[in-house]
Amino acid sequence: MQRDTHYIKTVFGLKLRELRQDKKWSLQDLSRHTGLSKSYLNEIEKGKKYPKPEKINLLSQALQVDFDDLVSTKLGKNLQDILEITQSAFFREIPLELFGISRSSLVSILSDAPTKVSAFIHALISISRHHNLSQEQFYFAVLGSYQELHGNYFPDLEQYAKEFVQEHPQCGTGPLQEEALLEVLEKKFALRVETKELTRYGASPKLRSLYVPEVRKLMLSHLLDKSQRLFILAKEVGFQLMGLKERPTTYSWLDFKNFEELLNNHRASYFAGAVLIDKKRLSYKIKELLDSPQFSPKDLETLMREFSTSPETFYYRLTNILPHELGLKDLFYLCFTKKKDSEVIEIIKELHMSRPQAPHRNHIQEHYCRRWIAVDNLLRLEEQSTLSGAQISHYRDSGQSYLVFSTSERNPFSEGTNRSYCLGLHLNSQSIKKLRIARSENLLERSVGVTCQSCGILDCKVRQAPPVRLEKQHQRERMLQAIDTLRREALS
Repeated sequence: MQRDTHYIKTVFGLKLRELRQDKKWSLQDLSRHTGLSKSYLNEIEKGKKYPKPEKINLLSQALQVDFDDLVSTKLGKNLQDILEITQSAFFREIPLELFGISRSSLVSILSDAPTKVSAFIHALISISRHHNLSQEQFYFAVLGSYQELHGNYFPDLEQYAKEFVQEHPQCGTGPLQEEALLEVLEKKFALRVETKELTRYGASPKLRSLYVPEVRKLMLSHLLDKSQRLFILAKEVGFQLMGLKERPTTYSWLDFKNFEELLNNHRASYFAGAVLIDKKRLSYKIKELLDSPQFSPKDLETLMREFSTSPETFYYRLTNILPHELGLKDLFYLCFTKKKDSEVIEIIKELHMSRPQAPHRNHIQEHYCRRWIAVDNLLRLEEQSTLSGAQISHYRDSGQSYLVFSTSERNPFSEGTNRSYCLGLHLNSQSIKKLRIARSENLLERSVGVTCQSCGILDCKVRQAPPVRLEKQHQRERMLQAIDTLRREALS
């Protein structure tokens, strides 16, 4: 099978670099021995250029290797491992340029210490398999890192939304909002929208919409409420307006073909949130709430309902606004779910823009702390359809504290399955000045852990499992202490 040009360039560059380093030559040294410029040799090693036969001859003579060996695509084990990594679908689908990394610079990094680096990457892959991390979860982690890198604020998407609302003001707010979005989709983008009983075809109630690009048709589930319809319509406008061809066709997600689909889904979702919730108005209102001397769940719910009947859309929009507009950059956002007749609580969405330790999803089936307000509300939700609250959470192990807001709601698409959303703001000497509400006397303060299996709050009345991981750690510490005592006694 004929190799592609990029592959051949990469192989040649890797071999040239290794041969040069074996001789302990710099690029300048190789330039002096061959008469080829240093910049040209650098381009070859990075896999950007492939030399003509007469120049390969110069290189083979200088490096004292056969011409055929130099142009062969066979590699030694060290370089083969690197090539397998850089040519794998896993790495090729990740847009490294989002993180300011070029393919050639990645090859260069890997080839500096091929055995150690490739072993390290293989170790990461092995760990991910051990913890049951799928390719989907890996891509979501990459997307999360991309969002964190940008503080989950994207000026180009904000500008798209701003210009769209200026041109179509009724799409942003007002009683005719849905009709206005439908009109844009139908007239500007020639897209038909219809409401359909999707469950009649055997689909789960979780299937909220289906887009059929061949006939430019968007089908909406009859189970959608107003806020869900608005979000899907605004999101579809985002896909169409920005010309995002690589995209999922269903909501909720079933699967995705590549990372580009995942990224474009994020871009369209961000656009929808920015259209439906005005940045300036929410910035002003949330600042008022955070500056309140007393916390009231009613005030939180009133504010949320003013902007959206969807807690998910509201809380997520806050992750765009709080860092950029109010300078509250250390925060986390989590979405929990609990199924009917089950005590298992899962984190299904997360975003961390916090350098200190914050609660993270785990894939080893440990029990999340029942002292978290989002989890506590989720367990108590049966009495009402929504439940909001806030608390100061002191993480015992890390010593960090967060002001956490949370709203739990029943999931209309899955009977008995409820969801809980929370936003945690890190409390430090700077943020506390902007969070007068954190000094509210009626705000509950609790010491919390992360999972029961690693929690040191031994008198916890809501613990779901013994602290087995913590006990192992303590056992190890006692063993090390005993060894130290024995050594000192033997040396005295």
